[in-house]
Amino acid sequence: MNAADGNVTMRDRASYASDPSHSRGRLRAERESATRTVFQRDRDRIIHSAAFRRLKHKTQVFVYHEGDHYRTRLTHSLEVAQIARSIARTLRLDEDLAEALALAHDLGHTPFGHAGEEALSKAMKPYGGFDHNGQTLRIVTHNEARYAEFDGLNLTWETLEGVAKHNGPLLRGRPTVEEGGEQLPWAVAEYNRLHDLELHSWPGVEAQVAALSDDIAYNSHDLDDGLRAELFTLGDLADVPLAGPIIHQVQGMYPGLGLGRTIHETIRRMIDAMVNDVLSETRQRVAGGDPRSVEDVRAGNRALVAFGETMDAGNRALKSFLFERMYRHFKVNRMSSKARRVVTDLFTLLLDEPDCLPSQWREKAEAAADQTARARLVADYIAGMTDRFAHDEHRRLFDMYDESR
Repeated sequence: MNAADGNVTMRDRASYASDPSHSRGRLRAERESATRTVFQRDRDRIIHSAAFRRLKHKTQVFVYHEGDHYRTRLTHSLEVAQIARSIARTLRLDEDLAEALALAHDLGHTPFGHAGEEALSKAMKPYGGFDHNGQTLRIVTHNEARYAEFDGLNLTWETLEGVAKHNGPLLRGRPTVEEGGEQLPWAVAEYNRLHDLELHSWPGVEAQVAALSDDIAYNSHDLDDGLRAELFTLGDLADVPLAGPIIHQVQGMYPGLGLGRTIHETIRRMIDAMVNDVLSETRQRVAGGDPRSVEDVRAGNRALVAFGETMDAGNRALKSFLFERMYRHFKVNRMSSKARRVVTDLFTLLLDEPDCLPSQWREKAEAAADQTARARLVADYIAGMTDRFAHDEHRRLFDMYDESR
């Protein structure tokens, strides 16, 4: 199999899959690899990026010092990539593109999980707001300054499309700002003026796979972390759709099984059930819509990759349970409160006193055209922090007795 064939042969690839040999290309033309497809090269650039390495010390729900066994953004991204690649292979899609999008989807997250994003979004409201998907696009098209000939990673159009709109069209049926609608993330709008990502259409099928894989991994693994943190018990899940019946099944099959193994057996069966449901529903939608090309997928009136109605309802019920019993647990609330204060304090001080920024960032801040440009630069600096670095930077700037620099 040569590089142009990718991970499936031309004969075996589904007609509606993305084809690396027919990519729309990169914003800045490059000589392509003789040994890797364009999507394999995108994946490799994402893995080797500084933003990807920083995910190791960015948390999902628990802050870094809470324990070594809870998920970080890095372990979550790897788990999403595994699920996405498995689904893509079964559906005869381009596995490398699905994997690249799964690995990239959380690059734009702030330190301290959702609490950090809430704080930065609030602080940035006068300057166009903050959105982690928009920040991911900004990172891969601008902030990563590694290559001699361009800023960003110069990824293919298909990968950038998936980064921007993997959750669906950003403009279809959406009111404009003038009509009282929500504004596009500024980073997406700014890049789209330079390089049209067709924000009115659905993304390619591999991006849809990555989005559903994120949902599968997120809910099942947050359930795992919540149980291990003792924020709730297996008994509390008895009446929760999807989780409850599987727990009952596992306990019936393996009476006396230890808690750790019961949790793991439950989680893996949940993932398996959700993956198989996605495969079944997607095949039905393919049969009903008969897409002949990736452009047919983009022009569709709904997602091609989806949960069935029953599984979707169960997934929503599980989200609701996690929201009430985990994300709003008083222990998590206390942690989130501290995290929001750290991010807010850092933003306020660094925007008011940019001379406190490290040298290379200070030079950029001083060269900023206006206050909005400066605020976005400060947001870039804070969003790129790991939990540990944000905590330490806050101590260095606000603790009068701290002697570190």
